[in-house]
Amino acid sequence: MALENNEIQNKLTQTFGDKVRNFHQERDLFSFEMDAEINTAVILFLKNDDALRFNFLTSLFTIHFPDDPDVNRQFAVTYLMHNWYENKRIRIRTFISSEKPEIKTISNIFPAANWMERESYDFFGVDFKGHQQLKRILNMDEMISHPMRKEFPMEDSGRTDKDDRFFGRTTINL
Repeated sequence: MALENNEIQNKLTQTFGDKVRNFHQERDLFSFEMDAEINTAVILFLKNDDALRFNFLTSLFTIHFPDDPDVNRQFAVTYLMHNWYENKRIRIRTFISSEKPEIKTISNIFPAANWMERESYDFFGVDFKGHQQLKRILNMDEMISHPMRKEFPMEDSGRTDKDDRFFGRTTINL
């Protein structure tokens, strides 16, 4: 019997109550939100439940929403998981605060999360608590900013090789 969305939703709500919510189908992807403090419990449950068997972490990434007035929803950590037996995919999103962007690591559950969490740390500054080697992965260690945050400047205004005249971006006074 195929794994249905309502079965996934029922199991999750029975186990975690209102800490999991906003279940919906987007194209072929079943999605929901969870509270940040239960991320490892939900991921373990989805992986180890005999009926669910979401035993593959496809991706983990962060998105920055600086215009959201609620500072507790300005960073979204998203997990994409796959059940190979049923060929079923799900998306789990959790929001974390921009004032203290931190969440528990899942690299001890899925070793592949190691580099994905390091990338989110490097580019967004998300602190994955319990990560065994949380350090920059692509940017220089000396870098003090996180370049994928929306407040990061697009270009260095002091660069002399970016003169607009050389790229056809001149102001024409009529």
